[in-house]
Amino acid sequence: MTSTARKLPTGFGRLWTAQTISSLGDGVSHAALPLIALTLTRDPMALAVVTAAGTLPWLLFGVLGGALVDRWDRRRTMWVADASRAALLAIPAAAAALDVLSIALLAAVAFLLGLGGLLFDTAATAYLPDLLRRDPALLERANSRLRGAQTAMSGFAGPPAGSALLALGRAVPLLADAVSFLFSALLVRTLPAMPRPVPQVRESLLRQARAGASYVFRDRVLLGLALRPAVGNVAFLAVETVLALFAHDRLGIDTYGFGLLLTAEAAGGLLGAGIASYLGRRLGTGTALTCTAAVEGLAILGLAAAPNPYVAGLALAVCGAGMGATMVLAPSLRQAIVPAHLMGRVASTSRMLAMCAAPIGAFLGGWLATTYDIRTPLYAAAGLLLAMTAVTASMTSNRRVEAALRAAAPADGPDHPAIKQPAQQSASDVL
Repeated sequence: MTSTARKLPTGFGRLWTAQTISSLGDGVSHAALPLIALTLTRDPMALAVVTAAGTLPWLLFGVLGGALVDRWDRRRTMWVADASRAALLAIPAAAAALDVLSIALLAAVAFLLGLGGLLFDTAATAYLPDLLRRDPALLERANSRLRGAQTAMSGFAGPPAGSALLALGRAVPLLADAVSFLFSALLVRTLPAMPRPVPQVRESLLRQARAGASYVFRDRVLLGLALRPAVGNVAFLAVETVLALFAHDRLGIDTYGFGLLLTAEAAGGLLGAGIASYLGRRLGTGTALTCTAAVEGLAILGLAAAPNPYVAGLALAVCGAGMGATMVLAPSLRQAIVPAHLMGRVASTSRMLAMCAAPIGAFLGGWLATTYDIRTPLYAAAGLLLAMTAVTASMTSNRRVEAALRAAAPADGPDHPAIKQPAQQSASDVL
């Protein structure tokens, strides 16, 4: 039986539901938090501190977190992380209700939420290949559904809801996100248990962490997959840091309109996630990844030059489509080619590179907006994205991708389903 005929296991449905609920809460807070911060300050650098704080855990603990996930039970790691984040959000909600909320408190909470996200995301990335038996086609289908739901909830439904809930009080959207984390934790607890990774005798946590990082840097495909979000996050965080201010001051968008602007990006992301598999089959995974990177850069360039909210919304929708397709194709490829005992460390190393770049982007956006003009961070972001496209194109070419999939096949046995399928689906070795 080929993998295209196989169904996703029942446990995946519960994982999908948990992440869908959590993503809805994330969408609520994604729109609400910048607006809450704007009620406290109009300083772009202060806003950048809040944005950057959520990414700092990856800088400080990223690789070590992956090594811990490769030692711990991954299901337990996920539900404990979500339960902890639910409890944490009660703190800023109470502070908002008592009118003692501050930028410093928002930054501290963002940091701790980022730490919980580090552990949850790494464990979930490592858990999924075990659940799906490392089947490349099933991984692509599963990631497409997960990404589609995440985009629909965190970007399409969540932001307007966040803007609306904020009108009821600053604590309300924070409490909504806390409830979503709690439901996610309860659902994750019901997932099937998977065997723990085999421990490596007499090897320290630091040595294991270094082994995971070196595995990424020695492999050109994995390195290319890691560099894209790293450079991309510098660009996207530079945009995100000033987006609320740009929308308000230059486009004349009010609070509710800002939620709709984010919804436009999410609508594009939903489309991109839906067509990712088609693009991979039609162009080959490597070429598809190069094309989506170019689309993202050109879309941000269009956003920078947007004369009105409608053009800005269209540009964000196109950018979202590129991002949505990328975030299906790239993780699916990584999960298919990385050995199970290294999955947590490789995933966390890749994510760490991306997240460590994010504070740079946040502060760069704040500095460029303060020193020059509110549109300057957007133009700089577009240039970075297009330069990154040129650099990583050869690292994730069709030829390299298909060679990596063939090399991964013996590790899973000769009867591993559909390991040759991605090569058959590629139109040609374009790059």
